[in-house]
Amino acid sequence: MARGRLPAGGTAATGALAEAAALRFLCGRGLSLVARNFRCRAGELDLVMLEGSALVVIEVRYRRSATWIDPAATVTAGKRRRLLQAASRFLQARPAFADHPLRFDVLALAGDLDAPACDWIRGAFDAGDAW
Repeated sequence: MARGRLPAGGTAATGALAEAAALRFLCGRGLSLVARNFRCRAGELDLVMLEGSALVVIEVRYRRSATWIDPAATVTAGKRRRLLQAASRFLQARPAFADHPLRFDVLALAGDLDAPACDWIRGAFDAGDAW
């Protein structure tokens, strides 16, 4: 992809590239992928990864320019509620992970997707923050 340009194909293509960049960033920091784009009636989990024994649900947010709005600020209470519900469904579908500590992170990406600026917010919210 040319520097500073977004891919053809609209938001879905951009979202896929942002998630791929997020996955590279997180794997480079020792996390391992469990699931990508887990979908259920409650919503979608962008990335589910392991960091040590912790199961980490990562919401990927991308904005071309970080000066416009902080991507992490776009994770509203409604979105947090849907993520919690989707995580519950994930754990029902994958009971082997039920005993792992669960954490919700936001990875905010900004700029060129070939080398984005990354702001990793560990423990961005928990169950009490969603309601």
